[in-house]
Amino acid sequence: MYINLCFKTGTYTLSTNLSLEKLLLIKVEKDPFCYLPEDEWYLSKIVVTTPEGEAILFPCYRWISRGELVELRGGRALKGFEEDHPILNRYIVFFIICSILPEYVSEHWKEDDFYGFQFLNGLNSKVIKRCSELPPNFPVTEEMVKPFLEEGSSLQEEVKKGNIFLSDHKKMDGIPPRAYNGEPLHVTAGLCLLYLNPENKLMPIAIQLHQQPSEQNPIFLPSDSETDWLLAKMFIRNADSMDHQAVQHLMKTHLLTEVYNVAALRSFSVIHPLYKLLFPHFHCTMSINIGARTTLLGPDGVLTILMRRALSETTYSSLCLPEDITARGLESIPNFYYRDDGLKLWDIINSFVKAVVEYYYPSDSEVRKDNELQEWISEIFTHGFLGNKASGFPESFHTVEEVIKFITMVIFTVTVQHAAVNNGQFDYYSWVPNISLLLHEPPPTTKGQSSMETILEALPNVGDTVHFAALFCLLSETYSDMVPMGSYPDERFQEPAPNQMIKEFQAELSNLSEAISTRNMQLEIPYSYMDPTQIENSIAI
Repeated sequence: MYINLCFKTGTYTLSTNLSLEKLLLIKVEKDPFCYLPEDEWYLSKIVVTTPEGEAILFPCYRWISRGELVELRGGRALKGFEEDHPILNRYIVFFIICSILPEYVSEHWKEDDFYGFQFLNGLNSKVIKRCSELPPNFPVTEEMVKPFLEEGSSLQEEVKKGNIFLSDHKKMDGIPPRAYNGEPLHVTAGLCLLYLNPENKLMPIAIQLHQQPSEQNPIFLPSDSETDWLLAKMFIRNADSMDHQAVQHLMKTHLLTEVYNVAALRSFSVIHPLYKLLFPHFHCTMSINIGARTTLLGPDGVLTILMRRALSETTYSSLCLPEDITARGLESIPNFYYRDDGLKLWDIINSFVKAVVEYYYPSDSEVRKDNELQEWISEIFTHGFLGNKASGFPESFHTVEEVIKFITMVIFTVTVQHAAVNNGQFDYYSWVPNISLLLHEPPPTTKGQSSMETILEALPNVGDTVHFAALFCLLSETYSDMVPMGSYPDERFQEPAPNQMIKEFQAELSNLSEAISTRNMQLEIPYSYMDPTQIENSIAI
């Protein structure tokens, strides 16, 4: 629950209809955009009275600086070993993390239902699609998977029902091994077949680790030895991590945002209404990207090759969430929170953008005669998407509706989509066996030859593990200077109308945040990456 107040000296009473259940801690932040005359705020205490009449004391008695986030524990004195909830007593590597998900991942990473869950609500929800027919290069037979389907059913029947899904990393095919400390790290262009079972759990039922079937490329099944099946799942997840980091995260959020940003700087004057609308969403992105180029990319590196391939296949519709969900046949799969929250946010952004754009462009003719706007989209099409007409990206704008859709996509990308692929990195990557960016052993070519020792040899060493954990902690951290989605601290619009539209936009985001918080209370694995309070207004890390 988030309540914004600008405080003066005094006592304040707040009430809520939300169920507090067991209250573990309270987070208090002095709003960095509620500019009070003084620099700090002295908070004595917070007392929470439950519906049962119990008063819970949360002492503070300290000054809180602007933008500082303080966590308050209950006033009851406890020794460390007396803590009775994991969220209050946990250390992962050497970080204290305000999330129980890393601990959950470490306990459940081997389980097939949690493995399938991550294709929908983990870090990369953009690859899986409904399978209307099996690819000819993935010769899964009825006999192979029948034991894992509903009793009395068949693979073809489940395909017809829409219960079979596919994750295919064919973009990796043919990419040479990358060098790491003098050793080759193999890239796996694998395929994973998944089944939505009667309990609405998405379960992996067949894995092939290379694109072309052969005797040295067997299809692994849940009925294989535990370590064979586990190792196959790890190589698929390794390929998924490369797609996640290089394509979905770096290219499709960071680098595409840079395209929109540079084109805006080259095309719009600072008084243009769309510059005023868009510029707060480009804050810090350029500096972040410059650092990424220095450390991650090379002319012939694996990530560069992968992004080059991905860009040639990227379409405009794939960046527009409603169209992407439909194209992948994921409209009705249950427990898909990325889709549910994302579509609501797309609609909220679209309504806001529609109001602003229609205010400044009352007719299509206003769009066609705006040379700055036409230059902006031309720059994006020509330099960002290399003039690829097959991509479906507009070369010019002809209607108000086209402008609304494109700007909705841009704002969605730099806020919501980036949060979806960025904010959970420590949650899922910190337990390295769940997702590893590198595996030291080549993919298995036969069954029955693996052991737990094989798995341990494939995993990164302790030094790399700690390094990755530190990196993902840094990338997932919420900093005190974060500007939440929908916040526009710099006043750029003088007209009352767009400022009122911003307030309405913020109210819609606040309502959705409450709904997501309420839903998450009922979930074993909460999905909070698209909670507007957790989404940054720009790609700033």
